[in-house]
Amino acid sequence: MGDHLRVGMLKVTFSNGQHRLRKVLCLGAHPDDIEIGCGGTILRLIKEHSDLEFYWLVFSSTEVRKREARESAKLLLRSVRSRIAVKSYRDGFFPFHGERIKESFEVLKREYQPDLIFTHYRNDAHQDHRLIADLTWNTFRGHLILEYEIPKYDGDLGSPNLFVGLSESLCKCKVDHIVKSFPTQASKHWFSKDTFQALLRLRGIEANVPERYAEGFYCRKLAL
Repeated sequence: MGDHLRVGMLKVTFSNGQHRLRKVLCLGAHPDDIEIGCGGTILRLIKEHSDLEFYWLVFSSTEVRKREARESAKLLLRSVRSRIAVKSYRDGFFPFHGERIKESFEVLKREYQPDLIFTHYRNDAHQDHRLIADLTWNTFRGHLILEYEIPKYDGDLGSPNLFVGLSESLCKCKVDHIVKSFPTQASKHWFSKDTFQALLRLRGIEANVPERYAEGFYCRKLAL
């Protein structure tokens, strides 16, 4: 990818000759969301850019899931500079904690100015995911925001308009990492290697990338 993402069969670069991708903000409502939604892309970015800096923020956790989230992020980001934060808002109740979560975004805006933001798909059926997506757009109005997708029983997958091609080895690293890092989720029928691999292959077909696998994103605004 270098500094490139693939939109259909066109390549879009992060660089404009004067500015390069340096700071990446990853936002997730729950401990495994970022890894499922964009873990492969993060692994590819890190592989190709040793000087990246990540701010990794998860909004919901219990004590057990907080440990999972921190250890997962530390392992993925071990070769780059990073800041990892895991908050404890109640899973499934984000709309009822909206004011407090909004305050967290206001603090984040003052602390960090990213070049690239990964957040939830705005049309996700999960109320927690939607709130994080909405607040991302409310808070960061002049930034490149890519919305990632989470497969689940709601049947809310859409049609991404931006794809990042992933090698088979990177896909394996992503899927193995998710399954190993979040054992508390193993009992969920959708939380399995074949689920994650299937979506990667499907998006690879749609993107027609030579790697055969891809993660799909929703890019609502892109200035060239």
